[in-house]
Amino acid sequence: MATSTRTTIQTHLGAKAEALLGFHSPKISKDRLHLPGPDFIDRVWIGSDRNIRVLTNLRRLFDHGRLGRTGYLSILPVDQGIEHAAGASFAKNPDYFDGENIVKLAIEGGCNAVASTYGVLGAVARKYAHKIPFIVKLNHNELLSYPNKFDQIFFGTVKESYEMGAAAVGATIYFGSEQSDRQIVEVSRAFAHAHELGMGTILWCYLRNNAFKKDKDYHLSADLTGQANHLGVTIEADIIKQKLPENNGGYKALNIGDSSYGKFDERIYSELASDHPIDLCRYQVANGVMGSAGLINSGGASGVNDFEEAVVTAVINKRAGGTGLISGRKAFQRPLQEGIQLLNAIQDVYLSPEVTVA
Repeated sequence: MATSTRTTIQTHLGAKAEALLGFHSPKISKDRLHLPGPDFIDRVWIGSDRNIRVLTNLRRLFDHGRLGRTGYLSILPVDQGIEHAAGASFAKNPDYFDGENIVKLAIEGGCNAVASTYGVLGAVARKYAHKIPFIVKLNHNELLSYPNKFDQIFFGTVKESYEMGAAAVGATIYFGSEQSDRQIVEVSRAFAHAHELGMGTILWCYLRNNAFKKDKDYHLSADLTGQANHLGVTIEADIIKQKLPENNGGYKALNIGDSSYGKFDERIYSELASDHPIDLCRYQVANGVMGSAGLINSGGASGVNDFEEAVVTAVINKRAGGTGLISGRKAFQRPLQEGIQLLNAIQDVYLSPEVTVA
């Protein structure tokens, strides 16, 4: 990697550079992981029950864009028009009310794939499905019911996604919510159908329960998100999307006093993870069958330090043994060229030989 790119990464990391790039003592050794690489499909997935068409479509994802044939993924997800309301999401950049511009950003930004709603991708499928792999997001939180409720409703079908030439389907489960039982069953059936038709599966393994907010927001705890990842792999998600962990000890916090929640072992916090962000993320990776189901962390909301936050997240994910980033709002809520630059900054982390797995 050119010196200028290495310097740019370090500049974006700022005061965090030494702590993130100099970390070399993870609790779970990288030798135990199934790490990303050009041979990932042959090395990890060839012995699975996935049929030839699924393996072919997963290969499509891993072979496309600037990160093609590295084993890493850079995905542009824009389903916020439903998940966060179109006006609120696209007010900063109204061009993205037009779904074609979403696909154009993914292509020009060098992404492996574009993930969006059934309606957005269906409107442009004949023009673009052969130019960049499509990931059809099947379910969403619609945010128009009054009062707002937090649930995931299917908007498209697996068969329709197959007909438009999608390489994979995606779905969200709000683990921990009152609706999670139904969502697990719905998504499990959808993923089984997707595999039958030869498409890959990506699960947004999010937590959602007001009880998870105590002294900290344990929706972002490594132990709870790690368990969500493990449940996602259990319904055969090929790739796991998860928020970057910011703390740990969710199980412990929810078992204070007379409450009883789940099960945990103190070694989670002493032998399997420290409080270092790379260790916390590695625990997420480990819960995905030690990296067999690649972990892609989300980029988060757009703000004043988008480039810095995106690069930090990418460095943590890569050094933890993750598979890449899926970043949307940071890219599309800005002018096109800036969005491309942000996506490229993320990709540069995964292309840099100096940013290694810890």
